[in-house]
Amino acid sequence: MEESEIKRIIKEVSRSMEKKGYSPVTQIVGYLISNDIGYIPDFDDNRNKMATLDRTIILEKMISEYLK
Repeated sequence: MEESEIKRIIKEVSRSMEKKGYSPVTQIVGYLISNDIGYIPDFDDNRNKMATLDRTIILEKMISEYLK
């Protein structure tokens, strides 16, 4: 999956969570650390969207950007 597609999905899920009053950063970090998809609220098909992403690739990209 292309990096742009990963970013698009994460931003889409994040906006959806914000609309429902969730903290997307807290929820997504919880999911990335624990692999517990329950951190991602199920509305707007968010769980399925996040489940399509490889957590390892997300974390690698994040750390790579941080280290630049």
